[in-house]
Amino acid sequence: MEKMTKCLRDNKAYFDEKLQVNKSFDIINRTMKIGGKDSVIYFIDGFCKDDLMQKMLQFFVGLKNEEMSTTAADMIHDIVPHVEVETSDDWQYITHNVLSGVLLLLIDGYDEGILIDSRTYPARSVSEPDKDKVLRGSKDGFVETVIFNTALIRRRIRSTDLRMEIQNAGKSSETDIVLCYMDSRVDHKFLDEIKNRIANIQVDALTLNQESLAECIYQRRWYNPFPKFKFTERPDTASAQILEGDIVILVDNSPSAMILPTSIFDMIEEADDYYFPPVTGSYLRIARFFISFLTYFLTPTFLLLTMYPQWIPKSFDFVKIQDPVNIPLIFQFLILELAIDGLKLAAINTPGMLTTPLSVMAALVLGEFSVNSGWFNSEVMLYMAFVAIANYTQNSYELGYAMKFMRIITLIATSIFGVWGYAGAVLFTFCCLLFNKTITGQSYLYPLIPFDGNMLLKRLFRQRLPGSYPNPKREKSDAS
Repeated sequence: MEKMTKCLRDNKAYFDEKLQVNKSFDIINRTMKIGGKDSVIYFIDGFCKDDLMQKMLQFFVGLKNEEMSTTAADMIHDIVPHVEVETSDDWQYITHNVLSGVLLLLIDGYDEGILIDSRTYPARSVSEPDKDKVLRGSKDGFVETVIFNTALIRRRIRSTDLRMEIQNAGKSSETDIVLCYMDSRVDHKFLDEIKNRIANIQVDALTLNQESLAECIYQRRWYNPFPKFKFTERPDTASAQILEGDIVILVDNSPSAMILPTSIFDMIEEADDYYFPPVTGSYLRIARFFISFLTYFLTPTFLLLTMYPQWIPKSFDFVKIQDPVNIPLIFQFLILELAIDGLKLAAINTPGMLTTPLSVMAALVLGEFSVNSGWFNSEVMLYMAFVAIANYTQNSYELGYAMKFMRIITLIATSIFGVWGYAGAVLFTFCCLLFNKTITGQSYLYPLIPFDGNMLLKRLFRQRLPGSYPNPKREKSDAS
């Protein structure tokens, strides 16, 4: 049965069978009399507001026969005392709404069901995200409830030009996906392409939320580790990207927003760049670029210089390894790369009360004792400690691991082929950046390649902006 009938008994029997009400304890149905007519309500326990439910039930039970309307549409127009209410006779649409938390009211003699949106989702409080912290600025962050996240963006962009379109993906999960954009600033051709990709996703469920969605809408060149999407848990950052003409995608049950399209310069930018004056913001941005650059080159360059000590100037003789090398340097670097990731995983799973003592223990064991035992040289420990800490100067885990993979490739190539391996690995890393494209097909290195001097200065130096952020993508399209 695809459409609803006027017989309540048939409708109730069909819906009870479809939802398996007798087997699922959290699907509540209650029969009652409304205006002298047999009626039944369906809702998911835990998704409805108890106080609102009590008031509505008192109102419905108190209706008299002469107050009832002849159709469901007239009833929601004249009688139902609620704002978010609609009617439908499509069982698939009704089922989706009920499983999403909407209350369904079926009345004998009506060929449409009344959907009353009185849902409330379990949610944590809006607080500053642990990962995207700033020195100055807003201290709120996205949560796992998508409607709260859209409200945080609406609070910052009070414009009639802001659009928030909802779609669903996943045969079983039917996960809500919201596309946020400015209608007059977005690239509508790209927007339509993203909508079509989401609509054509053929998966059972988005089990990993945004990562599952990202892999579904962009399936090419998975072997290139440099990220195609930027993720943020800050509503102010997401709002700024929307004002620039980008598309922000919110996925229900995920506390972060996906921003696209994204280039390497977008990945390096952070909210702190705009919460400080232009000089300070420019310094922070350039320092972040330089440190990210240094995390890639530091350890391979040190390994190369130890292989060719004659290249080291006399004034820099202190960088040479003074103690005996018991284990080849390449293995020391690779072991420490793995050990750092092991410490990260251990820190994630460590109870909060034990984090500090275990961190001190790990520092002593892996620091002093590992050097004294002869496993590692102190210079190697120093440079790897800098790399491990410097990776947190930018908040993109995806970009940090991309740089890590390229650094490991460069270390291995340098140890095997010497200076030619070093040069070849650096060229390989540059090619990965050069031939990587954003999801729109544009250069990942724009405005460096193709070169645009004015735009490159704007991306490197934070300028004083009279009320709006620059939009490099729009300016590029306008110039072309």
